[in-house]
Amino acid sequence: MSQQIRKNAGIALLEIVIASSIMLMVIIAMGVSYTTYVQYALANQNNIQAAYIAEEGLEAVTCIRDRGWATYIAALSPNTTYYLSFNGSLWVSTTVPQSVDGQFLRSFIVAPVNRDANADIATTGTNDPNTK
Repeated sequence: MSQQIRKNAGIALLEIVIASSIMLMVIIAMGVSYTTYVQYALANQNNIQAAYIAEEGLEAVTCIRDRGWATYIAALSPNTTYYLSFNGSLWVSTTVPQSVDGQFLRSFIVAPVNRDANADIATTGTNDPNTK
């Protein structure tokens, strides 16, 4: 009978070791998953911020265009890189690089538009001075 108790005690000890090993593996897997999640979340934060800054840039160029096409857009030199700057009340274009949050650089290029004989936009044709 005592031999039976010792055999059961050895099996119980083995069960405790196996259960502890399984729990340890689960805890390690959860730690690795959490670390990976945090890394992706931080990387995604930069992507989301970049998307918002790009959207703001499109809206800024639209505001500049709406203030006066001939003055603010048509007068810009073609194929030159311009940057956006907010002067406190209005968006303006400048050739001086303007970083956003010290991490992003937002720019745009104004290019001439050509039209074919049907007045459709084409890679070659007549320059349309009213479109950029």
